[in-house]
This record gives sequence, C-alpha cells and structure tokens, in this order.
Amino acid sequence: MAKVALKDLSNARILVSNDDGIHAPGLKILERVARSLSKDVWVIAPEAEQSGASHGLTLRRPLPLHKIGPRRFAVGGTPSDCVLMAVKHIIMDRAPDLVLSGVNRGANLGEDVFYSGTVAAAREAALLGIPAIAFSQVRKGDTLHWKTAEKFAPQIIRRLYSGTWPKSILMNVNFPPIPPEQVTGVKVAPQGRRLEHTQIKLAKDPYGRDVLWVGDFPTDDPQDPNTDLGAILENMVSVTPLECDSTDMPALPQTAAKLSDLKPAGKAARKRAAG
Repeated sequence: MAKVALKDLSNARILVSNDDGIHAPGLKILERVARSLSKDVWVIAPEAEQSGASHGLTLRRPLPLHKIGPRRFAVGGTPSDCVLMAVKHIIMDRAPDLVLSGVNRGANLGEDVFYSGTVAAAREAALLGIPAIAFSQVRKGDTLHWKTAEKFAPQIIRRLYSGTWPKSILMNVNFPPIPPEQVTGVKVAPQGRRLEHTQIKLAKDPYGRDVLWVGDFPTDDPQDPNTDLGAILENMVSVTPLECDSTDMPALPQTAAKLSDLKPAGKAARKRAAG
C-alpha cells in the first residue's frame, strides 16, 4: 500500500473541521489541540449543524462562504464540502498536511461511521491523499466529558502522525464517557456492530398530525466485544483505522464466477430491445 511521508508536526499545516458547526464546543477544543501542535492551523466548518450528513456533497445549489476571522471560515454546506472547498479553493497555495475532524458531540462507533459527517470530513481528506483523524466524545445522557477528549487527543495525534501514513486511510477515535482520570487505556479495535439497529419513533407535530423521527440506537451493546464499541464499554479510548476502498476482496472471485457466463447482447438483440 502506498504511504504518505509525514512532515514534522510542528511545521505541519493542520485543517480542522467538524459536522456540529462552526460554533460547536467540540470544534473549539480541537482547534486548541491543533494550535498546541502547530502554528499553521485553519478552521473551515459548516455554518450550521450537519450531524448525520454522511459523505454528502452539495451539487444543486451554490455554497455560501463566510470569512469569520483569520484562517477561519464557515461554509453553507456539508462537512465533505468544507474539506473539499478548503483544499481546492481556500488554501490552494499549500494543501493541509493533516486534517482533524470533530470533536463530535456524541459517539461515532460501529454503524455510525456510515452516517457520520465527522467521519466523512476525515474520509474526504483521505480521498484527497491527506492524513486525517476523526474525533468523537461519547456521551452518557446529556453529560459530555470534554476534558477527556482534550487530554488524550494531543498524545494520540502525535503518535499517529509519525513515520509514514497509509494512503486512503483515516483514523476514527472515540473517547469514553468518563472523566480523563478514569480512562483505562487506548485500544486499537475494528469497527463493530450493535445488537440493535436505530429506531423509528412516531410523534405528533404541533397540529396533531403524525410524523416520524429517526431515533438513536437503543443501546451501544456490541455484537462482538472485541471492537470499538467494546473498547468504550471497557472505559478505553478506541482507535479504528478505516479504509476508503470498500471492496470486499475475498468476495471478488465468487462474484465473478456467478456472472462469468453472462455475455453482452449482440447487435440484433440490442436492436430488438430498442424497438
């Protein structure tokens, strides 16, 4: 696998983004973390919350762009829009050496990585060949231990951003919902699956009409405890490398065998089909 040669972190250009929006507390924390590591820090984030936006790009309307301070911009689009706009338009003189996304208000574990705008911002960077890390602070009820993220993020970034970085790989980091002194360690674990999937909830609008809400996952109980979900239950920081290539390589030969006898339609068949 091709790898990216990493620069000294103190001289690295760091882009910070998220999906909770430009004014989110988690973004402020990650910006402080980034500034403790490098002087060349840019913040480019959605102007409004984009939770659950996944890897969407805005294609059917223009994107508003607002400069709100030195090296700080708000984009009227998705997290993926923000990273793409940053690299291709805002800081074109030199691409970021590292993209940090988050710190998300809530977990991005297991199936969350398919829906998460936080992870999508990091994935967009990985697709552009830039090392990227997504950070999320797991919450318990309404309690968020932001100090846990702020304490462990710098150490994790320094360790991950050393030597070389595999191309098209992003790191997904989740902090457990406990104070920093109660964290039991850091665990590198695969992406998990929950025992129960997300729920649909029936409710009423102000006029008494039925509406449906997509609810949260009922629990974070994992199908396999040796995963990111299990690491959080052990009060550990979970770190999961994610790959942009979703191909299931072992399934390729079997799939090819099933379709091997299919042949393109001849000219006569195509003519008949066209009427």
